[in-house]
Amino acid sequence: MARMKALGIGAAALLALAFPGIGAPKQAASHAVGAGAVTDARMLAAASEPQSWLVNGGTYRGQYYSTLDQIDERNVGALAPAWYFEFDTFRGQESEPLVVDGVMYVTTAWSKLYALDARTGKQLWFFDPKVPGRTGVRACCDVVNRGASVYHGKVYLGTIDGRLIAVDARTGKPVWSVQTTDPRQMYAITGAPRIARGKVIIGNGGADFGVRGYVSAYDSETGKLAWRFYLVPGDPAKGPDHAASDAIMKTLVQPTWDGDYYKYGAGGTAWNAISYDPDLQQVYVGTGNGSPWNYKIRSNGKGDNFFLCSIVALDVNTGKYKWHYQENRAESWDYNSVQPIMQASLTVDGRKRDVLFHAPKNGFFYVIDRHTGKLVSANPYVGGITWAKKIDLSTGRPVETPGSRFENGPFTLSPGLGGAHGVAPMAYSPMTRLVYLAVSENSMTMGAAATFVREEGGPSNTGVFSQGLGAKSYFIAFDPATGKTVWRHELSGGGALATAGGLVFQGRGSVVGEMAAYRATDGKELWSYPMPNYAMPAPITYMIDGVQYLAVASGAGGPGATTGPSQYSYAPQPGRLVVFRLGGTAKLPADPGRAPPANPASDHWTADQVAEGSALFTRNCSRCHSYNAQSPNVIPDLRRSAAVPDKALWQQIVHDGALEAGGMVAWKTILTPEQIDLIRGYVSGQADKLKAAGDPAPVRPRHFVAQPGSEQSQ
Repeated sequence: MARMKALGIGAAALLALAFPGIGAPKQAASHAVGAGAVTDARMLAAASEPQSWLVNGGTYRGQYYSTLDQIDERNVGALAPAWYFEFDTFRGQESEPLVVDGVMYVTTAWSKLYALDARTGKQLWFFDPKVPGRTGVRACCDVVNRGASVYHGKVYLGTIDGRLIAVDARTGKPVWSVQTTDPRQMYAITGAPRIARGKVIIGNGGADFGVRGYVSAYDSETGKLAWRFYLVPGDPAKGPDHAASDAIMKTLVQPTWDGDYYKYGAGGTAWNAISYDPDLQQVYVGTGNGSPWNYKIRSNGKGDNFFLCSIVALDVNTGKYKWHYQENRAESWDYNSVQPIMQASLTVDGRKRDVLFHAPKNGFFYVIDRHTGKLVSANPYVGGITWAKKIDLSTGRPVETPGSRFENGPFTLSPGLGGAHGVAPMAYSPMTRLVYLAVSENSMTMGAAATFVREEGGPSNTGVFSQGLGAKSYFIAFDPATGKTVWRHELSGGGALATAGGLVFQGRGSVVGEMAAYRATDGKELWSYPMPNYAMPAPITYMIDGVQYLAVASGAGGPGATTGPSQYSYAPQPGRLVVFRLGGTAKLPADPGRAPPANPASDHWTADQVAEGSALFTRNCSRCHSYNAQSPNVIPDLRRSAAVPDKALWQQIVHDGALEAGGMVAWKTILTPEQIDLIRGYVSGQADKLKAAGDPAPVRPRHFVAQPGSEQSQ
């Protein structure tokens, strides 16, 4: 059971003396009655209720902006922890909390759900869907969960094993549960459900493992399927799906594919980006990469492969197709389009346009007309893009660089497979009219794999090979009207929040981290506060009894980013929810201690055996335990494992699944005992290297300060 720590709540009367304006609430008390009393009308008016955080992104627009301004440029330096809550899991944390009538709902790794008193952090209830550990392997990037939704007295969450569950908001007891995926296939849910007009809309992941993408809508009261829309075609020999996508699949989508794509699943999963537009009664769905990545294998090198790497607009009531815009035609680089979708209005040529803002992995910032799906603009938000020269505004298609599809041999791809922007949400301030987001300039050598082997139930062969060449990370302010970067910080960070206090907040770090506040206009850093965990999701803000709070879930997401060798040396630590306020008096835990030492085996493997073990590790193990077996201990660093010197124990864990309950599944259907021991040999060699290098003690990284000036523009 999770534990609440170090409340340190000061008296409101005393704080009012130190910080004028705290004593009296700026917003009236909530009009809702009963736990989780969120209605359609209330969600539509979420912007007028800034004391709450009712929906993912703050409002249906998904702008991660709050009109609360008690915390501002003048007093942000007094921001300090009010309380924190410790989760019962050490795995990655990416949840965006919701706050409804003084209650905070936050999910954690393994799809668990907490209800907390948003003022004090006291646990009100806890729901554990008891996800089987063996299903954790279906998630490409750890068993994270990005949040819940609240509606009509219920809290909704998706689970790693593909369930959508409605929980009573007052008691935490389950109301209904539906299996949204085929449990025999490699589907997983990590994204937050979206609520629109009595429907709970959910997608799923698994494109890297050979599944077919789709998005579903369920009745919020009963859990009955309302509609389903497939995002890529299935086996034409099986006929229609009897889904909302049938008509458009036949007339528009199917002709853009070729060959036996359906045998590979084709991909296109909707695992994160779903946005509801109440003005137009439509849902925008961001879709994933192809399966396999290699277009020549997937579709014989023919066709645009709709709807991979696209934004697809659907009628919210029926699920029927309205329009789509494909950001990467004939996807070949894992350039998925699942990054959060933001709705806004933008003046273009003197005319106000209803648009979408989108910054996918491929490095271009897209402005798209919400009514038609037509491209308004597409400007690079990072430098060094090599896969395309530009986006042609007349056709909406990229002008690709010759050779970028590695048809003539390996190509230096930038951005690389990591992408220029991940799923960490970006924020928009209507005060500055700037978008704030974490970006990365990275590159890699990429080419077609010499062989392709389809493995049922195992990690799908992508059909490519790749080797990273380096990366730099930034936090930028981007002007969507001009396509220019206004300011940037050189650092690694997560999601963003903008407020009417003239501030932008962002979590940053790697294993350990900190919260930081910048002046929204010029990027000047005004405040930072160290935290024992890195915060990847966007922070949120809310107000209770006249006090504004800032909250963020912390605990490295995915396999975890690092900023130097010492960052691999931290011991595992639980995830946490950290809440700040002006004059907060709580004390956060210390940074985690040192991890166990490197633990190589005394056995001997030849150089050829180690090389084979390296290839097996990279193919089967690296997506969880990190490349080169250098894990920052969100998922265990195998170089330090007690099992490495013990051949029998290693086989019990890897071959037989002795630790399956914790997510380490048995690999006996994929790997032979001999192959598993070759992997042990490779890991042992990596442990030897770590030991020889001195295994540096963990050191909290130093971050760079802002660099204002015209040279920052891109």
